[in-house]
Amino acid sequence: MATGHKITTSPAALHVEITLNGEKLAVSDRPVLLDETGLPTRYYLPREDVRMELLSPTDLHTTCPFKGQASYWSVKADGQVHDNLVWSYETPIPEAAEIAGLLCFYDERVELTVDAARPS
Repeated sequence: MATGHKITTSPAALHVEITLNGEKLAVSDRPVLLDETGLPTRYYLPREDVRMELLSPTDLHTTCPFKGQASYWSVKADGQVHDNLVWSYETPIPEAAEIAGLLCFYDERVELTVDAARPS
């Protein structure tokens, strides 16, 4: 790894909602937060908490030396297709194992709401 660059992952007791132009895409009370040097915190969500019927896999793949190879999905919402809005590390490198198979949305392209965990 590059000197001074690091990632940390941690499960969080937070309530996360992802909305796009008024359409709810995901609701989760079990996000895994990923903090990476120089980047905003990312919220990785279990697939069961995401409306998978709105997602379509794309051919895009990227590689990060700190997490591994990412796969991408487009989202069909509000009558439009939003290309490569969601990604996942299906088999990340060992240092990022906690995010394996979880989904992450580009916060800057959706409405992200994060609150303290709601009581059970």
